[in-house]
Amino acid sequence: MNKVWLITGANSGFGRALTEAAVAAGDVVVAAARRTETLADVVAAYPDQVEAVPLDVTDLAAVDATVSSVIARHGRLDVLVNNAGRSHVGAFEETTDGELRSLFDVHVFGPAALVRAVLPHMRERRSGAIVQMSSMGGQLSFAGFSAYSGTKFALEGLSEGLADEVGRLGIKVLIVEPGAFRTGLWGSTSRSGEIDDYAESVGPTRRLVVDADGTQAGDPAKAAAAILTALDAPETPLRLALGGDAVDAIGGHLDQVRADLTAWEDRARNTAFA
Repeated sequence: MNKVWLITGANSGFGRALTEAAVAAGDVVVAAARRTETLADVVAAYPDQVEAVPLDVTDLAAVDATVSSVIARHGRLDVLVNNAGRSHVGAFEETTDGELRSLFDVHVFGPAALVRAVLPHMRERRSGAIVQMSSMGGQLSFAGFSAYSGTKFALEGLSEGLADEVGRLGIKVLIVEPGAFRTGLWGSTSRSGEIDDYAESVGPTRRLVVDADGTQAGDPAKAAAAILTALDAPETPLRLALGGDAVDAIGGHLDQVRADLTAWEDRARNTAFA
């Protein structure tokens, strides 16, 4: 039986690539975006398989209404993809409370609301998949990306616990951790005000998202194919790193975590009551 997908941020980048991959597999996609006119071409190309719906994931009332409407029209919802997002560059100190909360609304609270909305239906059917589009920045961070990575760390922590809760109910959770892919993410990057003392540490990151945009090595279509393969696998992984840069960076980070753990293991263990 063909699947029914709900994909947020479906108008570009990974969202568009996943929409096209799901359609090629014969599935039906409810493609969500803040502006549905940006989906007109894909709807026109696949009128029987793609339906565009307006959705701002930070509008929590609209989230519930959208999910209810999808299930009412299609009878089920098999795959939720929390893809909508944007980037942000700024040192920790430079990032305002408003900027940080705005990022959490898009990357954490919106996806959380969507997961809560779809779970009763998936639990009832004992079937379904939730794809959380994170980043290699959900496993590690560096100067200029503290706020962005903070939201992705939070999303991954929620998702790891979620996976342990719903796996026995027949529901899959897949956390996707891409490196640099040729999407519109860096083109939609917000920026904090600059403090001179951070020019040396954060400056290269600010330049990276401008100078390297459009030349990233990652191909979103190949990423989408890998995601579909992982979802169809008998043992879907909890985490799927995508791109050689992501594999290398996450691997190096895990080595450093292990090295710190080992170096301080004796002192760490020697903290119990005698």
